[in-house]
Amino acid sequence: MENDIGLDNALTAATTERDGRKTLSCASAFRAAESLDVKLTDIRAWCDANGVKIVHCQLGCFK
Repeated sequence: MENDIGLDNALTAATTERDGRKTLSCASAFRAAESLDVKLTDIRAWCDANGVKIVHCQLGCFK
């Protein structure tokens, strides 16, 4: 992933804690990918690596 520090900072700031779990909304993931010019798969990989669950999926894929 290019721009790892920017990605890490942006996603850490967008991540919230919910019921003791780190979460990131699907909409936030899309916004971060667009603003940082990275692929959504990079966002997913960061979430996997950092134990962050994607919530409020716009397609209903993540619940």
